[in-house]
Amino acid sequence: MADQKRKQHVSRATRTRKKIQSVSTDRPRLSVFRSSKNISAQIIDDSVGKTVASASSLEKDFGKGSDKDAAAKVGKVLADRAVKAGVKNVVFDRGGYMYHGRVKALADAAREAGLNF
Repeated sequence: MADQKRKQHVSRATRTRKKIQSVSTDRPRLSVFRSSKNISAQIIDDSVGKTVASASSLEKDFGKGSDKDAAAKVGKVLADRAVKAGVKNVVFDRGGYMYHGRVKALADAAREAGLNF
């Protein structure tokens, strides 16, 4: 059962990334990883293959990492770091996760902090 769910998740993530690559090649990708206890995100420039900015609830300043408040903090910190690095326009890669809850909270906070997607 768990193996089947993992295959479905990988399939959704791959499908999402293929759509993103076909739509936009000039903007970096905001990739989200969500686990049961933490959430992390990074902005990746796929043309060069480098991470421009990243943030995670595992960093010292964050408390509990498994709720919407922590996801919003991660989104805000990530957006601040990206703007300092000169990136404002990105493509959102939800990574196969449904767009609600913590993933949505992270995306909304990143938008409010200055990222456009």
